[in-house]
Amino acid sequence: MGMPGDAAAPAPPGGVTATFRFYEELNDFLPPARRRRDFTVACARAATTKHMVEALGVPHTEIELILLNGESVGFDRQLAEGDRVAVYPAFEAFDVAPLLRLRERPLRTSRFVADAHLGALAHLLRMLGFDTLYDNGYADEEIERLVAEEHRIALTRDRELLKRRGVTHGVYVRALRPVAQLREVCERLDLARSARPFTRCLRCNGTLAAIDKAGALPRLPPRVAATFERFSACEGCGQVYWEGSHWRRMQGLVDEIVAGAAPGATPAPPEAAALPSTPHEARG
Repeated sequence: MGMPGDAAAPAPPGGVTATFRFYEELNDFLPPARRRRDFTVACARAATTKHMVEALGVPHTEIELILLNGESVGFDRQLAEGDRVAVYPAFEAFDVAPLLRLRERPLRTSRFVADAHLGALAHLLRMLGFDTLYDNGYADEEIERLVAEEHRIALTRDRELLKRRGVTHGVYVRALRPVAQLREVCERLDLARSARPFTRCLRCNGTLAAIDKAGALPRLPPRVAATFERFSACEGCGQVYWEGSHWRRMQGLVDEIVAGAAPGATPAPPEAAALPSTPHEARG
């Protein structure tokens, strides 16, 4: 497949040529010479819009709208000679409701599965109360299965994972640092209004429930037992949480993330503290 200067390159036998233009952050996936401009490429026989946008380097999960000769089309639209294809990411200010959305339906509940490189992000999403699976041993096939069977959103920095057919919902995470990644995902998916901070276990993703001090005592360091009165425990792994110094630091991050929520959409108050589950940190 030629670069943009090859606009006159012939199509393969039985193929066609089409002109593409990608908008906004989708250009990040393209080589510099193809960014923010029209370019013409040769397409294989019976190529569809999905086949071509991914062949050009853009995962289908990053795309919200495709206009083919000015008409909104789906991923299965076959390209014809001379077609002009405009490809758009998710919109924040432009209402595309009257046009053809490229997902069969939005996910009613935001649930995630993070790839091996996003463990810290997974823990921060759990801190906000979002059901987030993570295992650094997950293969791409397993993540694809979890997306399809459990209606999860894949979080990854691997664009090839997002090109898999079974990955219908996914986010390519651009930021490199965990807190910046959390801000990016929350802003892109508008998560602030549905956050329920400190209701999930950072260790295993289980749900937390309040427990009395007597029930927590066998699992508490002596200094914690002498200082704190309110506790929660994971219903899965039994990890105990309390409102220690680390909780206060995390509360500051939570306050920042949810600050953009609409009036009246304040997240539920925390039901549990969120100290790390590693023993040497759980003494604070």
